[in-house]
Amino acid sequence: MSHTETEIASQPDCWRRAVELARDPDGPVREALPRPGERVAVVGCGTSWFIAQAYAALREAGGQGETDAFPASEMPAGRAYDRVLALSRSGTTTEVLDLLGRLRGGVPTSVITAVPGSPVTGLADAAVVLDFADERSVVQTRWATSELALLRAHVGHGLEGLIEDGAAALAAPLPDGLAEAGQFTFLGRGWTYGVAQEAALKMREAAGAWTEAYPVMEYRHGPISVTGPRSVVWWLGEGPSGLAEEEVTGPGGRLVGYGRDPLAELVLVQRLAVAIAGRYGLDPDQPRNLTRSVILG
Repeated sequence: MSHTETEIASQPDCWRRAVELARDPDGPVREALPRPGERVAVVGCGTSWFIAQAYAALREAGGQGETDAFPASEMPAGRAYDRVLALSRSGTTTEVLDLLGRLRGGVPTSVITAVPGSPVTGLADAAVVLDFADERSVVQTRWATSELALLRAHVGHGLEGLIEDGAAALAAPLPDGLAEAGQFTFLGRGWTYGVAQEAALKMREAAGAWTEAYPVMEYRHGPISVTGPRSVVWWLGEGPSGLAEEEVTGPGGRLVGYGRDPLAELVLVQRLAVAIAGRYGLDPDQPRNLTRSVILG
């Protein structure tokens, strides 16, 4: 098995540990993560930006305070926040380090990372370390989902059935015909739009596939034009609310979505990405043109 496959398979156990950490009254989460009522900016790069989008939507929808998500390189200067939360698996990403350095001594900052003692932990005021979810693969799988499981638990989001859904997504055979598709569009609503973005990124990184991601209701506003006989439109969440199946199948596409927790649905996408990579002789552990961390000179 590739490192990516091993890390995909470990996700339910990592989620369990992340949820336990979030609920530990004496653990680091209580002091490091945003408190109800704080105005918060969440930043990251790549996968971490998409997880930031999901968390921002969850936190604000839960009434815990205004929450914005930005790529670390694009956070607007001069906005007033009570806390900035940075997400970085490696703790070495240049744009995240630059931003934390500029904010140091001003707005309180926190970081979630996988590596104890990494540079971000020296620049942020507080840190949560998920070292059990670190990865050898360049492609992020269990890190991203464990980070989001932690954040969901922290805001009190329902996680009933998450572990069971994850195990089911690992055990289920890959649906027939998906590995042969030529184009994937992932759809989400609210916090699951960030998950849809991450699903599309995994397919691009691991499999080099043509993938896109949109909010469900935006599908009609342009994305529908690329749907055809080799297209898959995949919704993440409770259902493609507001989208009729015939709007996908009419142009010849295939609408899929299996009703599991969106993190478990993402597991199935990750498995499919690895299968497509294998079909074309690609190495999901070492995708083209990518490194574990982007460190700029």
